[in-house]
Amino acid sequence: MFANLKPQPADKILQLIGQFKADPRADKIDLGVGVYKDATGLTPVMRAVKAAEKQLWETEKTKAYTGLAGEPEYNAAMAELVLAGTVGADRIASVATPGGTGACRQAFELVRLANPGAAVWVSDPTWPNHLTILNYLGMQMRPYRYFDAETRGVDFAAMMEDLAGVQAGDVVLLHGCCHNPTGANLTLPEWQAVAELLERTGAIPMIDIAYQGFGDGLDADAAGVRLIAGRLPEVLIAASCSKNFGIYRERTGALIALSDPARREVTQGTLAFLNRQNYSFPPDHGARLVTMILSDPALRADWQAELEEVRLGMLALREQLAQELRALSGSDRFGFIAQHRGMFSRLGASPEQVERLRTEHGIYMVGDSRLNIAGLNTKTVPILARAILAVGI
Repeated sequence: MFANLKPQPADKILQLIGQFKADPRADKIDLGVGVYKDATGLTPVMRAVKAAEKQLWETEKTKAYTGLAGEPEYNAAMAELVLAGTVGADRIASVATPGGTGACRQAFELVRLANPGAAVWVSDPTWPNHLTILNYLGMQMRPYRYFDAETRGVDFAAMMEDLAGVQAGDVVLLHGCCHNPTGANLTLPEWQAVAELLERTGAIPMIDIAYQGFGDGLDADAAGVRLIAGRLPEVLIAASCSKNFGIYRERTGALIALSDPARREVTQGTLAFLNRQNYSFPPDHGARLVTMILSDPALRADWQAELEEVRLGMLALREQLAQELRALSGSDRFGFIAQHRGMFSRLGASPEQVERLRTEHGIYMVGDSRLNIAGLNTKTVPILARAILAVGI
């Protein structure tokens, strides 16, 4: 049987990690892997997470299974964090998932089960796992233009022109905030226009919100999601706690499905059914920590304060890099870096220039020139700026 297996395509980011580790240069810089790091290169455990873990260790009495959908308290806490009461509880079906990736996978499974012929429209570019999961499931995909390579911003006119082709029952996949890999986000008026298009066409929005709190703040980052949720009858939302709670390895996410109250019970049952087929019961440790933090005023306040420190730190690095490049180049052509939000920006460099950054300067980023701002610190920003200009970007 195993003789029939064929080699699978290697993950480019994992390959990049291997290359970085093997590089003997002491001054090398890792801007490839999509993980938040502080100025020392560490992905720290947040203060509130440590405090919640201590409380849990002292009070937890069992490791018995949780429910198929996860704990109701967790699902309610995540719905409140993302939606903030935008819709009534009678519209919300939700399940805990293994991270945001698990939430995306379950959302695609739900779409395939409910409407096998639906096409899923994805931004060009998008997070590569969106594409690989959809391809593995054999689902129809349609790209829509999103990123303007000249301005390094959203090409909204092209996006809307392409989305004019969606059909009723199709799914339009949107990034809630901090677009991965470009860092270029929709404005609130643009979200409004997208909502109107979805209403007019009968397409279903699916929103992947993996970085809430990393862009403009917890509420501002969810504004587009809440606008869509308040206007559209059916919405899918894949949420992740990996970044904003710093619990990557705990695999903590949630899939929220909004529907008519009359269909909520069937939708909830279907989500639990899909959990059962894929991994039975979802992981609980990270979900329980998130629930404790969101439900305890002191823990929540400390978590939000530290999350704000992280967000402002990334914004400061963006401003520093844009200013450094402005000073060195004598132009404002890199001003988009300060305008982008979240961990990522796409520089617009060619694969050859990205390769030169790696070989000549020890600077590692993904081949499409996505760089992780959180991989920088105040000392390495000038080094990156000089290297960017040295390779002709």
